Amino acid sequence: MSAPADDPVAARLAAGAFVLVDKPRGPSSHQVTAWVRDLLGVERAGHAGTLDPNVSGLLWIGVGPALKLLPLVLEFPKRYVGVVALHGTVPPREIDRMLAEFTGPIFQTPPVRSAVRRERRVRTIHRLVRVESAGDAFVIDVTADSGTYVRTLAVDLGEALGVGAHLAELRRIGTGPFPEAQSLTLHALADAVARRTAGDPGPLLAALHPIEEVWREFPRIVLKESAASAVAHGAGLARGGILEVPRPFSAGQPVALVTRGGELVATGVARYDAAELARVRHGWVVDGTRVFVAPDRFPALWQHGARPAPVPAPDDREEGSPAE
Repeated sequence: MSAPADDPVAARLAAGAFVLVDKPRGPSSHQVTAWVRDLLGVERAGHAGTLDPNVSGLLWIGVGPALKLLPLVLEFPKRYVGVVALHGTVPPREIDRMLAEFTGPIFQTPPVRSAVRRERRVRTIHRLVRVESAGDAFVIDVTADSGTYVRTLAVDLGEALGVGAHLAELRRIGTGPFPEAQSLTLHALADAVARRTAGDPGPLLAALHPIEEVWREFPRIVLKESAASAVAHGAGLARGGILEVPRPFSAGQPVALVTRGGELVATGVARYDAAELARVRHGWVVDGTRVFVAPDRFPALWQHGARPAPVPAPDDREEGSPAE
């Protein structure tokens, strides 16, 4: 989708953008996403990290090519503040001790009304502290893996404390390195749209976060020109197509595949640790590739009609190849 050169908002929407919305209590995440779609005048929009209707806070909404990056947003840890209501009296010192016990890897089973399969799984609680207390209720500040159910966490805390508990209120205040201060209300977004219509695109442009803000938070693999062309046309990435690995990563970690000039070609999941790449001789090194560029942006550097073959890894390390 092209956009007029003199319309920065249209250009940003065409390139893909995220809106960080301060979702109010009441509407569902799906409804808020539909309102944002209609306000921006785009055909499609999607959200990452569903918030229940009675939960407020930071909701990521993607439009255009940013929709393909929503799975990367889901990789970010989430930060919440919530009110845990105990069903009995527990000394603050005992509460703090139990919060420390729940910090780190824990087992969770999604609640009955969850949209996902109810299988026991491990999630990591990176930070869990009591901010303040009032009677038999206390406020927690929690940072946890994506997919952690804070409501389930509150119930499990109550059981561990021997009195029972439930989550009385919850607000998401951060997603990865992005705090709630970067979000805006639906009213503010509507005002920004109105100002654009009146000839001032600045506020709306500021609300549309470019996709680079997300993928630059993940490790990159810099591609050779031939590999960038092959990946853009749907091929996988072999070891020989790698020009440089600027920083280490682990197998199973999302990675961004970029050109020498820093343009995002695709994203995927690493099959190997970065340190292992120099020893890989056959097969693809990245799985689940999602292409972000139009294939005609890159010349087809192979015979027409033939699927590009993986570039074999050289026997000797090339300049710019990852160190062991």
